[in-house]
Amino acid sequence: MFPHMKNVLVTGGSGFIGSNLVMELQSRFPEAFITVLEDFRSSSFKNLLGFKGDILAFNCADKSWMTWARGKKLDIIYHMASITDTTIHDQKLMMNDNVEGFRNILELGVEKKAPVIYASSAATYGTIDRPIKESDAGRANNIYGYSKWIMDQLARSYYGKTRVVGLRFFNVFGPKEDFKGHAASMIYQLCLQMMEGKRPRIFKWGEQKRDHIYVKDVVSAALMAHTSKQSTVMNLGTGRATSFNEIVDALNEALGTSLKPDYFDNPYASFYQNFTQADMSHHEAMTGFRCKFATREGILDYVRNHLAKK
Repeated sequence: MFPHMKNVLVTGGSGFIGSNLVMELQSRFPEAFITVLEDFRSSSFKNLLGFKGDILAFNCADKSWMTWARGKKLDIIYHMASITDTTIHDQKLMMNDNVEGFRNILELGVEKKAPVIYASSAATYGTIDRPIKESDAGRANNIYGYSKWIMDQLARSYYGKTRVVGLRFFNVFGPKEDFKGHAASMIYQLCLQMMEGKRPRIFKWGEQKRDHIYVKDVVSAALMAHTSKQSTVMNLGTGRATSFNEIVDALNEALGTSLKPDYFDNPYASFYQNFTQADMSHHEAMTGFRCKFATREGILDYVRNHLAKK
């Protein structure tokens, strides 16, 4: 499955998903040489403690780092770097960093004849209250989601030049997200409240649903993505929507607590997404991938084996 996994480039490799991917690559392929491209604006070096490869401290959109690639062999590129903070409204900054950075990566993939696996986002869909297919994209509610949509369009223009596979992440949670602060998953934030003995605060009446996927499954999907039958963009979720009430129940089970939710009015009700669920049929057809962890099982593993041990 991985006959040439010797020289690997991972952008955004000290971020939440990127660092999980880097450390799994290092574990699975100890003979591979992994290079991380990272500007550390919204990540932490602590996520890469124990990493044995090289790090290029650059923004992907800065072409100067590409001189490093001259004469280098690359077998595969995982592009996880981007501005992901949806509270950033500087449209030029978001488009430059996300789209132009990706353009550099695609050009490098073509030059090196290396597959490019990249992070897209369910934010490309906007608000859709039913299971979402890939064809539903293009209705982003913010500049972040729009930048990812344009990245998907750019990727299509490279399909015939090298293998390009996009993964539209839904709501990812798991180890190495703690540095994200307010942008960390609600699962993480609710767990911290409950570990302090506080009632978990959720919007009335906890019936809003999200497709929450465990980062370990995200990494597994990323490692399979280059086997896709064709260049494409694919949803990456569990295929099931889980309510916030169900999340609180799972957290109580994991922590051995019985804390009741503290419901409060949703101040963002006019534009809040009440439902997300990935239709995973296209992804399964392209690679055969299926999640190992249901959301509840992922929460139990996350809390018991990671958060409760901090």
